[in-house]
Amino acid sequence: MDATPHSIAGELTDTGHRLTQRVYYEDTDFSGVVYHARYLHFMERGRTDYLRLLGVEQGNLAVAGDREGMAFVVHRMEIDFRVPARMDDILTVLTMTEKAGGAKMVLTQEIRREGQLLIAARVIIAVVNAAGRPRRLPEGLAQRFLAAAAG
Repeated sequence: MDATPHSIAGELTDTGHRLTQRVYYEDTDFSGVVYHARYLHFMERGRTDYLRLLGVEQGNLAVAGDREGMAFVVHRMEIDFRVPARMDDILTVLTMTEKAGGAKMVLTQEIRREGQLLIAARVIIAVVNAAGRPRRLPEGLAQRFLAAAAG
């Protein structure tokens, strides 16, 4: 079965985005459970592919006619580690938009195994210009995030 770019990037859902990831040996510590920092990698992949499916290319993030430039920077992250994942588990990374507007976005993320909640996170993303200063999220882009959240 050939993987299309969209299947590799997961899928948009009624509430946001879903990405499936397998836990590999490199993700685990000596005891065979996922090392806590690896969950950040899984969540970053979820956020990146969510953006990708909304038509945002982070490597070339610019707004037509806009010289200010734009980038997304994680400003704050709250993570609740509930249950560990283990090698060979199939994880589902869910990403949902809570807020998109002004100079920030707030995303909620969950990592689940067969429906069981393993990790819950709230991520505050700052929108900055090419000089690293806060800038407003363009209205059209904010609307894409909110529309994805509304289904």
